[in-house]
Amino acid sequence: MSAHCQLTGSRPGFGNKISHSHRRTPRRFDPNVQRKRYWLPGEGRYVRLTLSARAVKTIDAIGIEAGVARIRARGVKV
Repeated sequence: MSAHCQLTGSRPGFGNKISHSHRRTPRRFDPNVQRKRYWLPGEGRYVRLTLSARAVKTIDAIGIEAGVARIRARGVKV
């Protein structure tokens, strides 16, 4: 699964793992991405979105129609 959110656009961050001996090795900070299915009443169909946990809360607050409008404004096909 691609680790990026369709609504917020959050992607993995990169940094270093630091051990007890302070040795550094590369690591990746992935966002908490989930696949969610929402009913889109305006189009009479379900849409499956890849969203971060923060974006799921945003859609709960603003509604699925406004959320899909924001996703389409970013140029992502839904």
